[in-house]
Amino acid sequence: MSEGRERDSEGRPADAAAPRRRALTFAAQELRLISALVLLLALGLFLALPFVLSIGAVVFLPLVTAIILTIVLSPMADKLSQAGLPNVLASLISLVAFLAILILALTAVFRPAVGLFDEMPAMLARIGEHFSQLRNDFAWISALNRQFAELLGHDERQVVLASPSMLEQVAFATPTVVLEVLLTFLMAFFMIEARVRMRRRLLLGRQHFGASIKAARVVRDVQDRVAAYIFTVGLINLGVGVIVALGAWGLGVDAPIMWGGLAALLNFLPYIGPLAMVTVLALFGIGTAESPLVGVIPAAAYLGLHAIESNVVTPAILGARFTMNPVLILLALSYFTWIWGVTGALLSVPILLTLTALVDHLGRPNLIGFIFGEPLFSTNPLELDPEITTPPPAG
Repeated sequence: MSEGRERDSEGRPADAAAPRRRALTFAAQELRLISALVLLLALGLFLALPFVLSIGAVVFLPLVTAIILTIVLSPMADKLSQAGLPNVLASLISLVAFLAILILALTAVFRPAVGLFDEMPAMLARIGEHFSQLRNDFAWISALNRQFAELLGHDERQVVLASPSMLEQVAFATPTVVLEVLLTFLMAFFMIEARVRMRRRLLLGRQHFGASIKAARVVRDVQDRVAAYIFTVGLINLGVGVIVALGAWGLGVDAPIMWGGLAALLNFLPYIGPLAMVTVLALFGIGTAESPLVGVIPAAAYLGLHAIESNVVTPAILGARFTMNPVLILLALSYFTWIWGVTGALLSVPILLTLTALVDHLGRPNLIGFIFGEPLFSTNPLELDPEITTPPPAG
């Protein structure tokens, strides 16, 4: 009678294979439930993290900034150490070099700007004259708006709440900013100085040889990707600043070095920085030119330069390795700007690069496929390469 039993594809009786199928089905359902819980936890963390990071900005902002500075400046410290300098001295020189470049850039921008403050009232008055002329040309729109307001019965009275003046806001914010800057550079120095010990502990503290190799690959790729991106984008922005300074000098704009430095610094902010640069150039041109059309020429020239740089030069130099989804860039930009303001906007792209490198090594989740019943990960994210799971033979 046993010869007449139905058998499965592996030659076993069907009744014996049924418990195995039930076990596999239960395991798949359990894995999908755990994956759904992980997604819900990740979503909750994504929504709750801004409030925690913004409330504890005095602690978390210097910490994240110091980590990014450590990733960027570690290659320079490594080269100085290979040249024979002590580790402490190499770490200090790399951090001081970064501070020197930052101070020179800020000086190139703000020192000429102080000289332009005396001309600010005249520029504002001229901008007001140009906009008054435009308002007179389109006075019929204001009249139409008033007629609509009268028909709808809207009350034009407004309530204005008293707020602290700009000087009071600066006075209140200065101690916090000074504390955050000191904490940032102190933590960055100690992290750079301890980078060798951190790498050794990360590599040698693993229980499996494969995990050590994978950790080494992750650390190297994150450091290379972020540092190479910052260095390459810095050179591109330096070239943009030089071209803008030469163009401002050729057009007869005051303080061309200031405009070149401002263009280089704002170009580190994706999308928002160039937009702010166009706005500032347009307002400055309208405030100093006799005609509004002549005043917008510098802004139009910069807009053309940015279009060439962002669509031709930068993609050709950075290549596919640093190409990121513009939606992800805008999401990271808005997310970290919401949390930490301008500093968060500057850190958004390096943080996004770091997270992208970690996801590439640890496993990219299949979010769209998971909605339609596919596994969250196509492969086990903890699975190591077969050629590195076995330690090298001794001797």
